[in-house]
Parts: sequence; C-alpha cells; structure tokens
Amino acid sequence: MWILFAFVSATLLGFYDVFKKQSLRDNAVLTVLLLNCLFSSIIFLPMIWYAPFGGWEVQKYIVLKAFIVLSSWICGYYAMKHLPLTIVGPVNASRPMLVLVGAMFLFGERLNLFQWTGVLLALSSFLLLKLGGKKEGIDFMRNRWALCLVAAALLGACSGLYDKYLMSSPEDGGLGLNRLTVQSYFNFYQLGIMLVVIMLERWKGQPETKFQWRWTIPFISLFICAADLAYFYSLSLDDAMISVVSMVRRGSVIVSFMMGAFLFHERNLKSKAVDLVLVLLGLLFLYLGTVCND
Repeated sequence: MWILFAFVSATLLGFYDVFKKQSLRDNAVLTVLLLNCLFSSIIFLPMIWYAPFGGWEVQKYIVLKAFIVLSSWICGYYAMKHLPLTIVGPVNASRPMLVLVGAMFLFGERLNLFQWTGVLLALSSFLLLKLGGKKEGIDFMRNRWALCLVAAALLGACSGLYDKYLMSSPEDGGLGLNRLTVQSYFNFYQLGIMLVVIMLERWKGQPETKFQWRWTIPFISLFICAADLAYFYSLSLDDAMISVVSMVRRGSVIVSFMMGAFLFHERNLKSKAVDLVLVLLGLLFLYLGTVCND
C-alpha cells in the first residue's frame, strides 16, 4: 500500500513543478516562495487543532526540518526560474540516489537486484543529462543556477533521510513523531523563516525582480501540500523504504517533462527523451524489486 501512495505523491509533485515554473517566470523568487509558505500554512491551520504539539522536545526537530527544506526550496526555486523544466525535472528525479546511500548507512536498508538496476539506470540518466545540458549552454560545474539545482538536490536528500528518522518508530531507530505534527508545524516555521529572509533582503536594499501576481501561485501550495500528505502517509506505513519511496516520488518528472515540451516549448527534447526513458525504466525496476520483496 505504501508504494501506491508514493506514486500518488509523484503525480501531484509533477503538477506542483509546472505551477511553480509558470509562477516564477520573470518573477520575484523569494516573494513567490513567501506566498507559498503563507498559503501552505493556511491550508494546514485547521490541522493544528488535531496534531499533538509535543513541547520543545518535539518541536526542535521540526524547526531543523524547516531550515533544511527551506534551504532546498530557495536553491530549487532559483534553479527553476532560470533553467528549463526538462532539465530541472530529471535532476530532481536523480535525488533518491543520494537518499539510497544515506539510507544504507543510517538505516541498514538493502536493495535487491531489481532495485540496484533501477538506481544504476537513474545514475546513467543523470550523466546523459549533464552532457545534454551543454547543448543549451549549461555547464553543471560552472553555471550558478545548475549549482543551485545540485544544492537543492543534496539538501532534498538530507530532508528525505531526516523524514525517515523523524517518523520511524523508536524500535527502528527513529523518533516516532506524528506525521501530521511534522507537516503542520514545519510549514509555520518556514513562514517565519521566510519573513526574516525577506526583511533582510529589504534591509540590504537589494530587491529582486518586480513581483507579479499570478493565479498559479496558490496552486503551488495546494499541490505540494497534497503531495506531502501522500508522501508522509507512505513513510508512516510498515515496511516503507525511504530509498524506494523517494525514487518513486521522482516519477513526477513525467508530468514536468511533458509540460515543459508542450506548455513551455523547451528545446532539445529528443536527447532529453532518452534521459526520461532511463528514469522511467529505473522507476519500473524499483517497483518490480519492491513487489519481489513483498
């Protein structure tokens, strides 16, 4: 059952990327992100009444999660604004490889042959994408927006591993925190942190691009909240593997790639399509490996 919710999260995450790309085009990144945090907090406000607070002993871990996630989002938002969606999506899809390495060392997870095949295919797709990016003048070692994208992937992997630690039972080496508590409160902490970031930006006198309101902005919050609900529920189920959940969740690349091609008319689609096929094959092998384990 947990693998099903991972696929639901992936679909919702793909549309989240599309709304985010549309909202960020020629727009102020930090302001869009602030509004995303605001709308997400509003969405989860009613759930505060049902989520146990747990005191500072619980909340301190959620505050740390807010810093990790927000750092990833800031880097990812800047990358999304300046890079093609057909490049951002596959790089994000490669993020679970980092989660896998961490999960093996921290949680003792082991993958079978099918799952290892899926991971190697994902690695191959990332290497091909790096070569394909040069056709559009994007050097992953020198382009600052590409470096932001890589930083967002690294921080996102840290967040995924931290989620597993927060919500795994104490018997499995985790804290066993309530998933609704984690998701509800970390949105409010992110909002507070973003308000400080915006104030510092204004204080430095270095404003961004002029902000333009777009109706796609609230949909960013709506879809990321729904995707995270499915994601957290998946992790809370017995036998859920963070490495597999994270990889399946990156199936969002299917939606983002198609929209990048048809909605944003991005270039070099043939070479990127090969990369997409490798990602999809990787996800297929991970799914087969999960079925075999069950």
